[in-house]
Amino acid sequence: MRLVVDCRYVRVGQHDGISRFTAGIVTELGSRHPLTMLISDHRQLEKLPPLPWQLVSSPTSIREPLVALQVRKLRPDLVFTPMQTMGSWGRDYKLLLTLHDLIYYENRTPPHDLPAPVRLLWRLYHLAWWPQRMLLNRADAVVTVSETTAGLIREHHLTDRPVTVVPNAADDLGAPALPRVRPEGKRLVYMGSYMPYKNVDTLVRAVAALPDHELHLASRISPDERTRLTRLAPQARLVFHDGVTDAAYAELLAGATALVHASRAEGFGIPLVEAMRFGTPVVVSDIPIFREIGGDAALYFDPASPESLVGALWALERDGEWELRSAASVEVAARYDWASSAEKLLDLMRRSVGPGSRRRRGRRGRVRA
Repeated sequence: MRLVVDCRYVRVGQHDGISRFTAGIVTELGSRHPLTMLISDHRQLEKLPPLPWQLVSSPTSIREPLVALQVRKLRPDLVFTPMQTMGSWGRDYKLLLTLHDLIYYENRTPPHDLPAPVRLLWRLYHLAWWPQRMLLNRADAVVTVSETTAGLIREHHLTDRPVTVVPNAADDLGAPALPRVRPEGKRLVYMGSYMPYKNVDTLVRAVAALPDHELHLASRISPDERTRLTRLAPQARLVFHDGVTDAAYAELLAGATALVHASRAEGFGIPLVEAMRFGTPVVVSDIPIFREIGGDAALYFDPASPESLVGALWALERDGEWELRSAASVEVAARYDWASSAEKLLDLMRRSVGPGSRRRRGRRGRVRA
């Protein structure tokens, strides 16, 4: 089985969620089966394992609808991509597409780092369900990262292809000695973007009502957003890190009272897994995906109510509560690792090209499994 994995969504510089998913999966998958990585920028190799690779056009290029004409020169039996938008016209191989979430149907502001024409198409694409159905039904099978998103795919009848959950996970940042001891001080950590649906305002307003708590915002932030959040609640104790190394992030988590997240929608929740691996309790918005990932270990609050978050943080102060949540967090986080996810994906790949799979006729009339 000749495998090709689309790694063109690996970000240059710092990972986002899809970039981290790609790197985590391809590293473990490559240790189990030979494969070739597709890249569109040589700098992406800095975040990828030392595996064979092929340079092709960018996924945001005007050539993307025809990218299969470049890929099929590698004569793959199957191509896996961590997105659902990979061009497939002219393919003669099996194709697995990935849909991470449906966030942008309710929150249509596209990521700011995309080119302006792509941002416009992004908005238009999410105005109706039929473009998503058209894309997903080009595949031989669809992958998603959570049972929550799989349920939404079924609810909206987005594809008639089989859907397989290949969970996201978190990178190994190291871990302190366990069991954890309740840290001194009251440090809260937020890791994530500042897109409107992330609802960081609720975190800031809640901390403003807790003068003994400090909110560390770990992600890169624009000067305008930093000013806006500071003015939103001048009395809140905010610490802006404007991006952190893995080592600095690990140090933050190791000394944190809790990781907090007020998002209104997510496809997974990698920061939750990262924190729980450290035995750091997570206090997060009460949305289905966080219930799936955090389980009984997390504390939940109404994302529309800063007062609800304040109440959840006070609950963490009860005798023995922090220690209980810390121990439970480590157990829950152990469910998610790249090795297990790679095994699930490899099993799907083998079934997709094996006997009994839907067959596809390629060039010159040959039949491919």
